[in-house]
Amino acid sequence: MGMKVLPMFGFPKRFKNKTQESSLGAIFDQYEQGKPDHQNAIDALPGWSCAFPAALKLKAGSLPLYADDRISWALKTFGSIKGKKILEVGPLEGMHTYMLDRQQPARIDAIEANRLCFLRCLLTRQILNINSASFLLGDIQAWLADHDEVYDFALASGVLYHMADPGEFLRQLANRTNAVFIWTHFFLDEAMPEDDVRRRPFSGKIETKTIEGVPVRYYERSYQLANSNASFCGGMKDRHFWMHRDDILTLLEKLGYSDIVIRDQDLNHPGGPCFALLARKAQAAS
Repeated sequence: MGMKVLPMFGFPKRFKNKTQESSLGAIFDQYEQGKPDHQNAIDALPGWSCAFPAALKLKAGSLPLYADDRISWALKTFGSIKGKKILEVGPLEGMHTYMLDRQQPARIDAIEANRLCFLRCLLTRQILNINSASFLLGDIQAWLADHDEVYDFALASGVLYHMADPGEFLRQLANRTNAVFIWTHFFLDEAMPEDDVRRRPFSGKIETKTIEGVPVRYYERSYQLANSNASFCGGMKDRHFWMHRDDILTLLEKLGYSDIVIRDQDLNHPGGPCFALLARKAQAAS
């Protein structure tokens, strides 16, 4: 005898065996039967890195990026972004977006390539009422190549060192924004001697690519299976490259960023040498 199917939902009315019955039970597991609450939605998305503001009493990750002093410094150094067009590269879970939104920009285009991070961003927008942001899922370099708009300010925190072609990313970014804040790791031999454990993910291969006439050194690196974790929020490919510190600065200047301010260079960061910088073209600095 064939199984009858409920016409509205398509669920089988009879079961041939316990496996089918168990499978149907799993279908109903997708429903939340508790009291409606933001915490339910947070719990439905595994692998959170960021915390929500303490006043909300929500449990997610541990990083308080909703009050990141690097972003506060960038906004203070750049000046008001009220009414300006903002590009955010790799919003992660939307906490930096929240900080930007509170400064009343005209619009934030936030581009995220990681599907789970993108979904967390949408939830963060809902919980924190981030009204000016449009979160988009996809490759930032494809966006920069096809999108003609020039932004007043861009935020690229924690993304450059995940890129498969970081120098080309900076070239594309320079075509689309007058000012950019960057927080990134970089390679520096004197900061990471041969026996430094932070060198282990590097293959030892160094490539040189010429961008706008500038020779840029690429240091090949792997995630060493870190991407198997639900909380992974790195780049789109396992094979990615760090740039040399000096090459980052030289290339930015060549790309038209004549005003570069460096903050908080840390050669002892456990993840590798890093710094934050704000780079502006002449028209953005005036």
